[in-house]
Amino acid sequence: QVQLVESGGGLVQAGGSLRLSCAASGRTLSRYNMGWFRQAPGKEREFVAAISWSGGSTYYADSVKGRFTISRGNAKNTVYLQMNSLKPEDTAVYYCAAVTIAAGWATTDSEYDYWGQGTQVTVSS
Repeated sequence: QVQLVESGGGLVQAGGSLRLSCAASGRTLSRYNMGWFRQAPGKEREFVAAISWSGGSTYYADSVKGRFTISRGNAKNTVYLQMNSLKPEDTAVYYCAAVTIAAGWATTDSEYDYWGQGTQVTVSS
């Protein structure tokens, strides 16, 4: 079992930045690729970014490319999402998730094995 806990959400003005963290306990995350998803009110949960188990490869949704950066801590049990140039449309609950290492990037929520409880990000205009 892997337990994931997100933190770092909050209220920020458009153009501002936030850094989300996802801390894991239980099994080591070295066996898992990690992803960030978000869900806005009335919308389906959508893929934001993913990072390989080693931290050496990353993949982003077009909507956040160039503004968000996903990274892993040195111990590989923490994952971060640095969000810059935030827009009101980035407002959502953000979730981190873990997926068993497999070929290709997992970009749908059904592919992921473990989820955190989510952290709210609100961007005001």
